[in-house]
Amino acid sequence: MARPSAQINLSKEEQRELELILRSKKVESRMKERARIIMLWHEGKSYDQTTAICNIHREAIAKWRKRFHSLGLEGLQDAPRSGAPKTIKESQKNKVIQLACSKPKGGYSNWSQQRIGKQTGMSQSKVHKILKEHDLKPHKINYWCGKSTDPEFESKMLNIVGLYMNPPENAVVLCVDEKTQIQALDRTQPELPLRMGNPKRLTTTYKRNGVVNLIASLAVHQGEVIGRTMESNSAENFLSFIKKLSGIYPKKELHIIADNLAVHKHQSVKQWIEKNKRVHLHHTPTYSSWLNQVEIWFNILSKDVLKGAVWHSKKQLADQLIEYIRTYNKERAKPFKWTYLPN
Repeated sequence: MARPSAQINLSKEEQRELELILRSKKVESRMKERARIIMLWHEGKSYDQTTAICNIHREAIAKWRKRFHSLGLEGLQDAPRSGAPKTIKESQKNKVIQLACSKPKGGYSNWSQQRIGKQTGMSQSKVHKILKEHDLKPHKINYWCGKSTDPEFESKMLNIVGLYMNPPENAVVLCVDEKTQIQALDRTQPELPLRMGNPKRLTTTYKRNGVVNLIASLAVHQGEVIGRTMESNSAENFLSFIKKLSGIYPKKELHIIADNLAVHKHQSVKQWIEKNKRVHLHHTPTYSSWLNQVEIWFNILSKDVLKGAVWHSKKQLADQLIEYIRTYNKERAKPFKWTYLPN
């Protein structure tokens, strides 16, 4: 093959491709070096000049000039390596799969690719390849809702879903629950606000200013939330909140949905409910508090208010919770679209 000339004339398309390689932040440095060699050749730079600019040997310059002269832009790619591709033995695959699907020893609860590799004498990249090939993800955990042990699950579930889908006339359906032990955490240093290139930053060290308990009701078919903070979660506070709801809806039949917490089934609560025929208390089945729609709202509250927040006192936290409820009712309150379908 003819020796490459002292200068090469690139087409506009080739120049554009090489310039893109040089400007890209994702291209490997070795590819940029090869593109620079060709661009300097196009500019008429000699071997010595290119060596001084790129700090590489003449042999490398000659190699990539020759490859480009012969193959064009494709010549700048790495050539296929010689030899047979490396293979992973079936016994190695079986060992990795066996470990990944078993409980590790030594106090660990889960396997990592690095520890599987150490145990089998393989590189982490090989372990990753085997696990990917067999769609195994030992680092990942999915949670599922276990079957309720409540013998009356179906009747209770149908009763609650029936209230959601087809409520009685002149009735209000309310979902009630408590979010307890909300910590009023302060930080030992002032927070650093969000700036371009940096998220909001908080010190990992904190101080506790006590806890706040919140009890809240969600009006299923209107979307409004009523809430109250309290010092402790007790049957007395729960009953007081139920009485408050009864006063807010004086001429309505109330159907209140709550979980199986002991304070919700306290004798004082039962006695008051028996005397007030306008108020009906419905308990979700065992292990089925997910049927209570106020849990959805508590999740929204956690994302909007509790995540990454700083409070200097319990009062500040309590005031913010009540302020958020007012804002939510004013700007966002609407019924949730109930999509649960029993199997």
